[in-house]
Amino acid sequence: MNAGVFLLPFTPNISSLHKRKNSTYCKKLFGSDFKTESRFRFLTPKHEFGVILRNLRVRVDVKSDSYDVADSVVPDPIKISERLSEVSVVSEDGLESEISWLDKFPKRWLIVVLCFSAFLLCNMDRVNMSIAILPMSAEFNWSPTTVGLIQSSFFWGYLLTQVAGGIWADTIGGKAVLGFAVIWWSIATALTPVAAKLGLPYLLVVRAFMGIGEGVAMPAMNNILSKWVPVSERSRSLALVYSGMYLGSVTGLAFSPFLIHKFGWPSVFYSFGSLGTVWFAIWLSKAHSSPLEDPQLRPEEKKFIAGSSTTMEPVKQIPWKLILSKGPVWALIASHFCHNWGTFILLTWMPTYYHQVLKFNLTESGLLCVLPWLTMAVSANVGGWIADTLVSKGVSVTTVRKIMQSIGFLGPAFFLTQLSHVDSPAMAVLCMSCSQGTDAFSQSGLYSNHQDIGPRYAGVLLGLSNTAGVLAGVFGTAATGYILQHGSWDDVFKVSVGLYLVGTVIWNLFSTGEKILD
Repeated sequence: MNAGVFLLPFTPNISSLHKRKNSTYCKKLFGSDFKTESRFRFLTPKHEFGVILRNLRVRVDVKSDSYDVADSVVPDPIKISERLSEVSVVSEDGLESEISWLDKFPKRWLIVVLCFSAFLLCNMDRVNMSIAILPMSAEFNWSPTTVGLIQSSFFWGYLLTQVAGGIWADTIGGKAVLGFAVIWWSIATALTPVAAKLGLPYLLVVRAFMGIGEGVAMPAMNNILSKWVPVSERSRSLALVYSGMYLGSVTGLAFSPFLIHKFGWPSVFYSFGSLGTVWFAIWLSKAHSSPLEDPQLRPEEKKFIAGSSTTMEPVKQIPWKLILSKGPVWALIASHFCHNWGTFILLTWMPTYYHQVLKFNLTESGLLCVLPWLTMAVSANVGGWIADTLVSKGVSVTTVRKIMQSIGFLGPAFFLTQLSHVDSPAMAVLCMSCSQGTDAFSQSGLYSNHQDIGPRYAGVLLGLSNTAGVLAGVFGTAATGYILQHGSWDDVFKVSVGLYLVGTVIWNLFSTGEKILD
């Protein structure tokens, strides 16, 4: 049976076309070769619609299977508005209209990639000072004490804004906070040469400002991913984002010497800082704080994300008493402290260990410092894939988090104990790399747990635990200097191993992968 019907512009969808007939909307909907008179065929599972667009007045030819009215039940009427959601547009020459690969790419993973690139820039901008400080101190005649003051000034802002960044992200949304963070620290990076030439107080303020930007970034990222990424993909997404930090350190350490040699030390800050503005422009146009705010999100992806049953609206008030009354929250804070003590010591003192104990020269020490970062970038993603695979196979989230974090604690503890028994520098470097490689499994353990136990408060929870983690880095780095002055490297490693074991016990006794805050 064939039938023909004209759809006039008062139809809601066609009306919107009529209003926009002078815009690019029609071309976006029907293809780049759209004209005022075009023919299309819409294919659905049971019917075929032939559509002629003539000056935005639509004629639809409907063709369906024939049937005997006397012997058949009359089928339900066709609702074109419903069928249009199932159609594929076919032009008159029979070729289906192509959807760009970018439109097919899952939007949640676009958000993850943008967060990955933000943290790539984060560590690029952070480590460039460790290279540029050498020619800067020579030019401005800075003493070692002054150099130490400049290096530590970053943490003044970084430490103070962890919890504040979490509150801000959870209440107004992660998009605004992460966008602010990147553009803030990028401007501070670009202003570093100007501040250095104005005087030491200006430089200290600019470095503290940079710490403020990077301090709110991690809670903001945690908040936005808690809205976008379902639990079945949580470990992989976080592992990829955190591997951006590791690769950012590698990139910064690799390119900074080249830029300094060719263009002078200010070029490092100008070039790295300018990259943030490029990222910011893309972030503004593509990112949204939650799927509910994204008008271009495909319905099937929105349904898949909604299946994780995470409440996506920003919170209006932080229930501090409830949060701080939960044992798993304190387990998270304590474990973060134990984890970061060893991690910060290894990453801060590693060049000194290579130089003093293994007798490498400074160039070799710098090159070998890159190996742990690369190992961490790879193993973090491997751990994320393993964790998500276990969850998809029905293993409880609690069990997965405990397994992954136990590897993140016991792996480094084991390899650090082996350092006192190895004789060759090559084996020592291998132990250090394996220690950091297993450490990266923590991205699928405690670093994923904030979103497990309180997805609506993921930013605040990360702010709380990362404050403890930063304090561990500050105290641990200072304590290491004291221990080395009165003891040996074996004593340094024993303290780290002891805290790793304490963290393992706390984590396995008190942590959970279930949601305890709603």
